[in-house]
Amino acid sequence: MHISTWLTLVYAAVLVFVLVFTSIVSAIGIYYSLYHQAETDLMRSQEHVLAAIDRGTEIFNETAPDMRRRYPLVFAIYEEDLLMPGVVLRVTEGADGPVVYESDTHYPSISLVEGHIDKHPPLWANSSMYVSTIGNTHIYYHKVIVNQKGRTYVLHFFRTITAERHFLATLQKVLTITNFVGVLLALAAGYFISCRILRPIRTMTQAARALEVTDLSRRIAVPPVRDELAELAETFNHMLDRIQTGFEQQRRFVSDASHELRTPVTVIRGYSDMLSRWGASDPETLEEGLVAIRSEAEDMQSLIEKLLFLARADQQRLPMHKERIDLAPLVDDVTKKMALIATHHEIELRTNDHGTVYVDPLLMKQMMRIILENSMKYTPAGGRITVDLCRGAGEMLLSLADNGIGIAKEHQEKVFERFYRIDSSRARGKEAPGGTGLGLSIARWIAERHGIGIELVSDLGKGTTFIFHVPCAE
Repeated sequence: MHISTWLTLVYAAVLVFVLVFTSIVSAIGIYYSLYHQAETDLMRSQEHVLAAIDRGTEIFNETAPDMRRRYPLVFAIYEEDLLMPGVVLRVTEGADGPVVYESDTHYPSISLVEGHIDKHPPLWANSSMYVSTIGNTHIYYHKVIVNQKGRTYVLHFFRTITAERHFLATLQKVLTITNFVGVLLALAAGYFISCRILRPIRTMTQAARALEVTDLSRRIAVPPVRDELAELAETFNHMLDRIQTGFEQQRRFVSDASHELRTPVTVIRGYSDMLSRWGASDPETLEEGLVAIRSEAEDMQSLIEKLLFLARADQQRLPMHKERIDLAPLVDDVTKKMALIATHHEIELRTNDHGTVYVDPLLMKQMMRIILENSMKYTPAGGRITVDLCRGAGEMLLSLADNGIGIAKEHQEKVFERFYRIDSSRARGKEAPGGTGLGLSIARWIAERHGIGIELVSDLGKGTTFIFHVPCAE
């Protein structure tokens, strides 16, 4: 089922439920109100008549000389307005005796009313009263027995509810028609609203279908109203930005890797051709070719290892074995080994404070070697490289500095990008060996996985300093 159809049905179901529930409650309330009003009129009329009788008004006095004395209750009813509007009173002597008084002679007889009493009155009718249905006439009926001067009289109170029942029947028809029309309007409104709500989602779907790897520049128009759909559109556009950035980085990575691998392969192939032609007869050519092939193969092996390292790192498949260690011995060991191979540079460990850190020792050594190798590569022969490990507030500050050619300000934020090299801006001499542009990317990855902050301070022609903020384990 489509979401639009589902929303339409849900919206219509909710609205239908509200309409039906409201109609039922309203009808019950109106029924109860009308019957309660009729009941109230009967009870008030009964109270007034009984109060008049208690005051001494006789129901029937045959010895009275005039009409007022002969029919005192009649005059009390008319003079004191004892009956509520619409209420009819009949008084009979005994249960089956003659009618001694009636306020309306055109009303159906008592026997007719009692003969048509409903056996199952409505729930909202008073259980102490009767409901009588005579054709289309509906009567609310109540009777009271009183004793006066040794005689028993029955007071019969009637209240017609015919007009109210007709009104209620008409109201039921109107509510039924209204509810039916309301259902149709609910379906139409639900369909319109669901289509209106889902329009941005359809736009996103169309934009997603139109996306291609070769063209990720399309974006979704963000609605002017700041609601959940606008937030969804912004999130989708942000996701597209990240995907586009990732594809561009991947494309550049593949292009740069291909370029880096093409050079040694071309060199190896060239020397191989040369050896196949003259290597067997010329020992010098053979030696030169073998040395060049070995050098290029080593460079290619180093490049491939770095590419595999970054590939495993990107896929979160690079194992890390962190442990609590004292960083001072590790720094001392790396510095001594790098000093042994640095035949043209002076590497000095000036400060080496003790401090416990939680790191992977092998990766920390690799990160230090990358920076020190870069320092030797871009520092002229006879230059000086210094290492300092100082204890700070909750961290160890590892500083690796050289007095080499430095890095220009505009390139300092990009040196950690993959395959980014600034040979020309650093004025590197021809005798300096070339790099792959991956070392600093690996160093940054190692630092990020250990929560180590990197600070780069460099001036062109004066030297470069890398400061690593290593959190202490304590």
